[in-house]
Amino acid sequence: MATRTRRNAASDGDGVTAAMSDPDPAKELLWARPGFLVRRLHQIHVAMFFEECQSPNITPVQYAILTVLSVLPGLDQTSLGQEVGLDRTTTMDVVRRLEDRGLVERRENPADRRTRHVHLTREGKSVVMALRADMARAQERMLAPLKPAQREVFMELLATLVEANNQYSRTILRSV
Repeated sequence: MATRTRRNAASDGDGVTAAMSDPDPAKELLWARPGFLVRRLHQIHVAMFFEECQSPNITPVQYAILTVLSVLPGLDQTSLGQEVGLDRTTTMDVVRRLEDRGLVERRENPADRRTRHVHLTREGKSVVMALRADMARAQERMLAPLKPAQREVFMELLATLVEANNQYSRTILRSV
């Protein structure tokens, strides 16, 4: 495994990097697993999201649903879940919570009374707009250690992995 570098904790904050000393075998095993690193990066991003998006107390999953509805209004709950990679039960629960907060409304489909279409309310639209800059800051913070060219490659590689492995998820993304 290639030697990783880390920020030198003893440095004066100038970003000087130093090779890791005294490798920890357990850590080395975990850091060689892409799934571990992806999950860890997700945990870090969620923490950054909550730090940046404090005002309306929205979770990343709720924000994903609100964002999708801002560009694809009136999706049925099943399609909405497929857009963000959520199972039907989770989608229904998140939509119900957003509806209880007055951010979305479910409307009966006149052509099929078994389905409901989900729409942002005026308040929901306001929350999406208010959080866009906050979300951008969270994303910027997470990607800050990368140079612009590295960010582009990183995002392309993530998209490639998601697209190539989408069929293995419990909830397949519809838009992939």
